[in-house]
Amino acid sequence: MAFKSRFVCQECGHQSFRWLGRCPGCGAWNTLVEEGEHIEARIARSQGESVQIHTLAEVTWKDTAGLPTGISELDRVLGGGIVPASLVLLGGDPGIGKSTLLLQAAGKVSRSGQRVLYASGEESLPQIKKRAARLKIDTPDLYLVFETEISRLVRSIVDCAPFLVVIDSIQTVFDGELGSAPGSVAQVRECTAQLMRLAKTKGMSIFIVGHVTKEGFLAGPRLLEHIVDTVLYLEGERHQSFRILRAIKNRFGSTNEIGVFEMTGDGLGEVHNPSALFLRQHMSGALPGSVVVPTLEGTRPLLVEIQALVSPTAFGTPRRMTAGVDYNRMVLITAVLEKRAGCVLSSFDAYVNAVGGVRIVEPAADLGIALALASSLRDRPVDPALVVAGEIGLTGEIRPVTGVRKRVSEAAQLGFLRCLLPSADAARLGDDGAGLEIIGADTLPEAIEKVLQE
Repeated sequence: MAFKSRFVCQECGHQSFRWLGRCPGCGAWNTLVEEGEHIEARIARSQGESVQIHTLAEVTWKDTAGLPTGISELDRVLGGGIVPASLVLLGGDPGIGKSTLLLQAAGKVSRSGQRVLYASGEESLPQIKKRAARLKIDTPDLYLVFETEISRLVRSIVDCAPFLVVIDSIQTVFDGELGSAPGSVAQVRECTAQLMRLAKTKGMSIFIVGHVTKEGFLAGPRLLEHIVDTVLYLEGERHQSFRILRAIKNRFGSTNEIGVFEMTGDGLGEVHNPSALFLRQHMSGALPGSVVVPTLEGTRPLLVEIQALVSPTAFGTPRRMTAGVDYNRMVLITAVLEKRAGCVLSSFDAYVNAVGGVRIVEPAADLGIALALASSLRDRPVDPALVVAGEIGLTGEIRPVTGVRKRVSEAAQLGFLRCLLPSADAARLGDDGAGLEIIGADTLPEAIEKVLQE
């Protein structure tokens, strides 16, 4: 039997027919591992019966809504619930709560009368039972299996015929016909492909857990993301209780929605009003460098406190550091502040942080970042009852933002009294400010003057 060797990068999946010290795909060193493939065996498996071909008119389609999981924050990110015949990948750092979230979802789905199979390759069945008892999960339609060989696992899934399958985790599952170790790129790719075919042919939904590398990417990253229907990331600092669930890819819904959870002794609890949670200490007093920004994550308005600290640098080159805010965006805003608003920051270190572990990516937070930096530089506090939103251009103008009414309404519900917006948005909003005093500004110097006036 012919045997052909190839080398596959364990980080990005790049393939080469000779060993290379550095991967041409991702640039990592010593990541190419030799893997073998039996050519005749693969050809024999592919020479089965031909499949039936259909015209577009012959294909029937039924618009079925996703089945709610019973966890509204998870349903929001999924696009309404679990879509039949879908393959969903959940990634995140070790210990972030991936297994806990999926076991909670499995328990709630099984409580609704659907059969659920939880397949583990990392925990024994007694360990899963102990965790389920801690989460107060005890339903008759939740089945457990410990298996890591993909062919036996697929047969178990077919025999059980569940509506939902949870695989924890894909790095522990292996195909015995491949010569590589479990968790390698070839194993992860092949096992995920088999699970994808199973989900599409049997009409069942499958959730698989994926580990992340030290760089923060899913192990075998692009390979898995291309195969599955939905990619979810569970984010958060391990020393903080908040967890944020994001959709990086979703064939059945938006990728802009987020779900917010709080880790408790009884598992992951839903946070239905994350704005109030992130602002628990903001209204206690006015301090320089603190500004509240009403952001939009998909259709959800979220109020986030942005804090900035500007201090004289002890080195020749000032430092710039961010947490939860894009670094390059912060450097751009710093340059605009210095050039257009007269805020000399070239001899000061600047640090910007989004409180609560949330990550802000939309440009509507530009004005909040700029005002926080200016407030810290001038040591003048911003009114704690004020929220600001606006995009800053390189010439210092403040550009309009989307979803102004949602932002203002959320701020009013949380007790804020004033809102600084671009003049165009303020004029369009008119008197419909949900009870807030609406302040307009055309340029960054004008906004600083209105907010940080003597």
